[in-house]
Amino acid sequence: MKLSGKVAIVTGGASGMGKAIAELYAAEGAKVIVSDINADAAKAVAADIESKGGSAIAVAANVAKEEDVVQLIDTAVSTYGTLDILVNNAGIMDNFVPAGDMTDELWDRVFAINTTGPMRTTRKALPIFIEKKSGVIVNIASAGGLYGSRAGAAYTASKHAVVGFTKNVGFQYANLGVRCNAIAPGGVATNIATSINTPNEFGMGRAMAGMHLNPRTGEPLDIAKVALFLASDDSSFVNGTVITADAGWTAY
Repeated sequence: MKLSGKVAIVTGGASGMGKAIAELYAAEGAKVIVSDINADAAKAVAADIESKGGSAIAVAANVAKEEDVVQLIDTAVSTYGTLDILVNNAGIMDNFVPAGDMTDELWDRVFAINTTGPMRTTRKALPIFIEKKSGVIVNIASAGGLYGSRAGAAYTASKHAVVGFTKNVGFQYANLGVRCNAIAPGGVATNIATSINTPNEFGMGRAMAGMHLNPRTGEPLDIAKVALFLASDDSSFVNGTVITADAGWTAY
């Protein structure tokens, strides 16, 4: 098993890609902290992992709140003794709102969850990783973090920021035993679309312009397999970079 004895936190772990990552990590021997703002759903995922012989606990956390992030990582360490892997998966969409219609409230909310959340979890985890000279961070970015119009202005900017943050952390802490990489998924069948309620007609029309070029929609497990690679020693020479997983959509 590729993650035997490792302790991993997965934010947004109650559904979609996060759930698939948590389940695959557990199947590969990791002790998993399933973190999500939806406490009941997180508990259900952890219970299912346990029922299959894995080891998992659920921790309710809103990554936009510093106190929740602190409690999340402290709970991981108090329960399992350490932390080895941090997966920053929690995220929301932005209703395809373009710059001209952007509100401060929407901008701040998207950045709080998509960008500031991963910064805070990383900030809290780094001392643990540095002390043991070992640790892996996997950020879930997006094709929207590499290109200009896969979503609205706030989501696009927030995921570009995640890519820059990933590269910065990866290089700056490389000599201290820490690796930090990101995955840029294309279209994946998850429930992140539930964070879209009243999409902006203009913004959505522009963002959807290239959808007919998408070879196929991915499944959460497709991304989980990449996340397993990045968390394991198989990727020991991979650091500070982004792996695009999109069936070739952005290759055109």
